Amino acid sequence: MVGKVMQPLTRAPLLHVSVQESLRNYIVDNAIQAGTMLPAEGELAVQLGVSRNSLREGIKALESLGVLETRRGIGIFVKAFSFAPLLDNLAYGLGDALRHMEEVLEIRRTLEVGLIGKTLEMIGPEDLAELRATTDRMRAHAERGEPFAEDDQLFHRLLFRCQGNETFVRLIDVFWLAFYKASRFFDLENIDPMATWRDHEAIVDALESKNLKEVRMRLDRHYEGISQVIANNKKE
Repeated sequence: MVGKVMQPLTRAPLLHVSVQESLRNYIVDNAIQAGTMLPAEGELAVQLGVSRNSLREGIKALESLGVLETRRGIGIFVKAFSFAPLLDNLAYGLGDALRHMEEVLEIRRTLEVGLIGKTLEMIGPEDLAELRATTDRMRAHAERGEPFAEDDQLFHRLLFRCQGNETFVRLIDVFWLAFYKASRFFDLENIDPMATWRDHEAIVDALESKNLKEVRMRLDRHYEGISQVIANNKKE
């Protein structure tokens, strides 16, 4: 089925880690696509020169990382790439340092401002209408003094949806998970919801006017609010 085989392992320490590395290399070297079933457990163990228990430990670790999937009674399959393990690890590690949240925010800010020009070229009436409807909901929430983090997240997904870059859209979700996680430990409440709504409304206005300089400036400036919230927490 597959051309290249794995070599027997010689390293005794942390054998399950060596198994993981060999399985990863096996997938890459043979250009195995997502959804492909790997050879049977017994065959893999023979190729590696390890026991089935050691092989299973390595497979379980790769399952937790989203690389492999064991279907009971069927076999072991290569999984499609997913950000889910990254999301889980990010959520686990954010709680003890506001600095992490600040760094994640800076990455997101840089990427969005850098990519918004492509959105300006590609965005159509339907996406603009959805963005406007989203800012209308933001305003309604803001006028009632209610938070609207979910609409804020949706706004940014819509902002880049037209590019068809699913990886980047998923990265936006990573940034929002970081925010939600940090909110459990720090006071990240929006101090001026109406200003936040106006910032997003101005971004849509700039998109509709096809003004690249303006849309970049508005998008960059709208991060000042959350940056100030983070700065206030660092002072406490």
